[in-house]
Amino acid sequence: MPKALLTFLLLAAGSPAARAQTSPAETAAVKKTITTFFDGMRKTDSAMIRSTLAPGVVLHTIVSRNGAMQVGTEQVNEFLKAVGTPHKEVYDERITFEQVLIDANLASVWTPYQFYVGPKFSHCGYNSFQLVKLAGGWKIAHIIDTRRKEGCQ
Repeated sequence: MPKALLTFLLLAAGSPAARAQTSPAETAAVKKTITTFFDGMRKTDSAMIRSTLAPGVVLHTIVSRNGAMQVGTEQVNEFLKAVGTPHKEVYDERITFEQVLIDANLASVWTPYQFYVGPKFSHCGYNSFQLVKLAGGWKIAHIIDTRRKEGCQ
């Protein structure tokens, strides 16, 4: 094979345009998993939320403690208990899908959000979701978020 042809093939294989395009159905399925997660929060339905989670899911948040930024880990069972225990006000996290990237069985989703407790604004930030496609469909494997009260839309 001529060297110029081999170089062209290697470059073409690595370019984004040469990669397979994600189908709208896969993008919709990824979004549905995340939407179901937040619907479960609004309904205080921990079983609904759990159905969206992959085994071993990790929940992180970036927090400021004593002026220093840290990564905090939330235990899944504690989170499910907190959102699944009946409470007076609805936990309403309103998101928009800013970016959905999918390659084979991995999806990365970026969602700005505003969080309300009942009608009262609490905080805002961004979520970064990592999902995997398992036998049961798209499941959330990792969530990390930022939280702030200033600079919200």
